[in-house]
Amino acid sequence: MSRLKNKRQLITVTNPRSPISESYRALRTNIEFSSIDEKLQVLMVSSAGPGEGKSTTITNLAVTFAQSDRKVILIDADLRKPTAHHTFAISNRWGLSSVISKQCSLEEAIQMTDVPNMDVITSGAIPPNPAEMMASKSMTAVIEQLREIYDIILIDTPPLLAVTDAQIIATKSDGVILVVDQGNVKREIANKAVQNLENVKARILGVVLNNVKRKASEEAYYYYYGAQDK
Repeated sequence: MSRLKNKRQLITVTNPRSPISESYRALRTNIEFSSIDEKLQVLMVSSAGPGEGKSTTITNLAVTFAQSDRKVILIDADLRKPTAHHTFAISNRWGLSSVISKQCSLEEAIQMTDVPNMDVITSGAIPPNPAEMMASKSMTAVIEQLREIYDIILIDTPPLLAVTDAQIIATKSDGVILVVDQGNVKREIANKAVQNLENVKARILGVVLNNVKRKASEEAYYYYYGAQDK
């Protein structure tokens, strides 16, 4: 039985021809064309608050990149409420926190998925000092090592307004995508999340609106706003 038959359904795998899957491919295409002169290799995905769909978005986006014959790795850098090991039904014994704390090598933390061209680094054990780990030289070294191996590195972080982890990771990324639940997040909260990113001079590529109803038969729709000039 495929390991992808688990709690989190990846629509880009289970129904790649659906309108929602097409929206993820449109998001991928917009990211690819958002920079002509600079390479966008390390991409961070976050949200203002919890429950906005950032982990679902980044996972399906990773799948679409892998489906376009890119070598992709997804890093679960949400060391507070990780989800990747549940999504792919894989072990979380070794992960990002294990590599940073030198409990295992980077190679030992990389796990294959059932999606061709796509690997995952889970969170590892939840540490007492996530922000310090994200700010460490070891985290920077992990990203630099992965740049040599993968075409696309996608990093899932905690929500921006909850802790400082995402702002720290944003400084180590080539671009940031913000996921906003249109039905539940007020404009001023979303603006505050953008402000937090601007404070660290992050390159904001765009915003994904989640839960925008199109038809009764569709649960959600993801739409990409064009890259912002920074």
